[in-house]
Amino acid sequence: MINHLSPVWTHLTQIQPVRGEGIYLYDSEGKCYTDFTSGIGVTSTGHCHPNVVQAIKDQAEKLLFGQMNIVIPPVALELAEELNKVTPEKIDSFFFSNSGAEAVEASVKLARHVTGKQNIIVFQGSFHGRTAQTMAMTTSKYIYRHQYQPLPSGIFTTPFPYAYFYGWDEEEATDFSLKQLDYLLHGQTPADETAAIIIEPVLGEGGYVPVPDGFMQELRKICDENNILLIVDEVQSGFGRTGKFFGFEHAGIVPDIIVMAKGLGSGLPVSGIAAPKTLMDKWEPGTHGGTYGGGSAVPLAAALATVKTLQEEKLIENTAEMGERLMFGLRKLQKKYPFIGDVRGRGLMVGVEITAENNESKPITSAIQKACLQKKLLLLTCGTYGNVIRWIPPLVVNAEQIDEALAIFEVALKSV
Repeated sequence: MINHLSPVWTHLTQIQPVRGEGIYLYDSEGKCYTDFTSGIGVTSTGHCHPNVVQAIKDQAEKLLFGQMNIVIPPVALELAEELNKVTPEKIDSFFFSNSGAEAVEASVKLARHVTGKQNIIVFQGSFHGRTAQTMAMTTSKYIYRHQYQPLPSGIFTTPFPYAYFYGWDEEEATDFSLKQLDYLLHGQTPADETAAIIIEPVLGEGGYVPVPDGFMQELRKICDENNILLIVDEVQSGFGRTGKFFGFEHAGIVPDIIVMAKGLGSGLPVSGIAAPKTLMDKWEPGTHGGTYGGGSAVPLAAALATVKTLQEEKLIENTAEMGERLMFGLRKLQKKYPFIGDVRGRGLMVGVEITAENNESKPITSAIQKACLQKKLLLLTCGTYGNVIRWIPPLVVNAEQIDEALAIFEVALKSV
């Protein structure tokens, strides 16, 4: 049957799960797999959390769809109210869509519309999506934009403060990246042509690299001083993934626009952007929209249940605690295995960078991943060179499950 699926999809495995529960997936033969991918950070509350499942059932019996340009589904209002409670005070207006890429596009449209400026600054190693606009903004791997040129213009790239890559400490990487950003603003895209700077609080596909707090704080100042909007792409880092509701909270700053997706819906397709109403009010009615965004009541209900569950079950606090346990365990392994060059991350968004001589980093990384898969532990890789193993377990994971995964990981390390 797989022959009828387009080969454009890559596949980590050929597993065909028929059931999911918590951090586990089960196939038709009852084999159990530990899912530390969360569907690339999507199943934040675990597979089939009872609260989310019940919300889906209840909503499906009442209203499946109410097109936002025609009617206003009550659940859209409820979700906006709930999100308003967990976003910064000045962030009080919401637009809903289906995917992360759609939400990024919406943020760019809003920024250009509000400022009257066209250019967007992105960071090296970024991933913002696979539409034409968001491909132009993605720099983490060439494959995401391979043979799709020409792409939309007006996108400018500046270095990300990736300390380990440069062989510096965070302060040196921050200073360098700020100087390069200033150079870009003076050399290629001046402030009066730059609508927004967009950044991931933790670089995702580019290697799971957290933004230093000092860099984020300086970035906020630069945007303020130059009348540039700061967009924070929380598609992968949001909704508790980093141990706070949103990744930007670690730096104590408030962005102008927040991009949301993935963990928001616990597996259902829903995304959105959040911004001050003073900005949203300048977005000319009819200049953006979509058939399903805001009208698909079932995904909105799943998102509402997700946001409430994260708080009621203290999953964000659990993420911070389990993230510390995971990082501690990985750093112990780092001392035993010299090819583990770096262990970094926030909460349950953790990267292990493999560093080896003679271009062996990617093969070793792949071998470790495959060895874990043989033990039924699902892990993904990332990074421009494919040499980072990323840990993204559901936020419901417990200490015993973290330790079991670490034990499997050490077996895999020994095998390479």
